[in-house]
Amino acid sequence: MKKKRFKKEHIVTSVVAVIVDDEGRVLLTKRSIPPFKNLWVMPGGKIDLGEPILEALKREVREEVGIEVDVDDIIDVFEHVTPGEDKCHFVIIYYLCRPLSCRITHNEQEVDEAAWVHFSELAGYRLAEGARFILAKKFPEFYRTEPPGKADA
Repeated sequence: MKKKRFKKEHIVTSVVAVIVDDEGRVLLTKRSIPPFKNLWVMPGGKIDLGEPILEALKREVREEVGIEVDVDDIIDVFEHVTPGEDKCHFVIIYYLCRPLSCRITHNEQEVDEAAWVHFSELAGYRLAEGARFILAKKFPEFYRTEPPGKADA
């Protein structure tokens, strides 16, 4: 049996912050670069070698949206293998976070848009598979399945 070839010869471990404010909104970012280009996700990114997980999470949030967060708890872990030529393997750890401020300054090199979105409006956003999975799991009472054609391919 032929072994699959991947773009990187290792699994990329990432952290993502599910930042929920006091008004019941979650912070979403629309990616301007791969992976997940043109999809809505929550702020996050890869953990650097030797970097503690929660420090990586807070750093990624600061870099992408310019805010500080308190980390509450781990929500879940999601595994994603990108299709097509990219063939990257990601293990993504999702953490529930609270913002210390809600004033967003997004990094335009990585993020096209950033928005606070109420859970009742999530179905209107083209979410990456992992983001959709985590939000549906964490907030089932607010989240509805996306209509056909709205989800990522």
